[in-house]
Amino acid sequence: MRIPYQEMKATIKKAFIKRGISEEKAELCAQIHTESSCDGVYSHGLGRVEEFCGFVDKKIIQIDKDPTLENAFGAIEVYNGNMGIGICNAMYATNRAISLADQYGIGMVGLNNTGHWMRGGSYGLHASRRGYAAFLWTNSCSFMPPWGGIDKRLGNNPFVMSLPTGDEPVILDLAVSLYSGGKIDVMRRTNRQMPYPGGYDVDGNLSTDPVKLWEAMRFLPIGYWKGATFAFMLDVMGACFAHGYSTRDLDELGDKHGRGNASSQVFIIMDPKRTCGDDFMFEQINDAKNHIKESRLAADSTGIIFPGEDFITTRKENMEKGIPVIPEVWEGVKALA
Repeated sequence: MRIPYQEMKATIKKAFIKRGISEEKAELCAQIHTESSCDGVYSHGLGRVEEFCGFVDKKIIQIDKDPTLENAFGAIEVYNGNMGIGICNAMYATNRAISLADQYGIGMVGLNNTGHWMRGGSYGLHASRRGYAAFLWTNSCSFMPPWGGIDKRLGNNPFVMSLPTGDEPVILDLAVSLYSGGKIDVMRRTNRQMPYPGGYDVDGNLSTDPVKLWEAMRFLPIGYWKGATFAFMLDVMGACFAHGYSTRDLDELGDKHGRGNASSQVFIIMDPKRTCGDDFMFEQINDAKNHIKESRLAADSTGIIFPGEDFITTRKENMEKGIPVIPEVWEGVKALA
């Protein structure tokens, strides 16, 4: 089942406006959710609308709150998100970091106590489409055990890097778990097996079954022990730079703030023109793309892609054919609207 882009966006926007969200905020949020699904990030697009509306209905998310400045020093600013809408807060933080980069060449904004930012890559794309490099991340409640442990103690702490190319940005947008929680949930709902083990089942066996992984919640980190260490460092650095909650704090809060909310986020934006200039940067990126594409393909390979190329091809197909949806998820969003 596929839904045209504009129909999906209009339906999501109606669901948000029905909950008292302002026209301006509803438009931005509907755009980010729809673009995420259009780019193939279904778990953080349409798939998060019902959950977000539930947070609004329960007054966990404060739809009328905006970020307030807590601290500022040169190219660094720290804001309290006041449990406002995560997408709106994250876009505000990105734009503030861009303004600081215009002034100083680099800008960093820490954002604490904010709602779920949904797809982190949205803010990297926003910055790099305007000519900036971006380094962004957020912490989260626990999804993975530390390496060598059984109990969940590490967040999946999504991390984003993006660069402008003169066309569509190259972008890395990843959760620190091998498969994001949202991806596992989508595969669970659509009865799809994973191509590689994504974690452990309740008996401690590696599994490709998303149903068993969702039951156990013992996801594998990328790079095994290296990914576990990366998750730890993103968490503590995010909490310190944003002056906010750590994964431990978020675990203690439990359901009080809802899954993915009250997190600490960091937005670092650089103006590449201050270091190398656009011509040099674009040439380097294009040469790097060509360099990896020239590799011989492995026997079972479906092709080599550069970071973000999958978003471009998926977006083109979904704009032409409509965006794939899980029927019950689409019906649920229509009911909210």
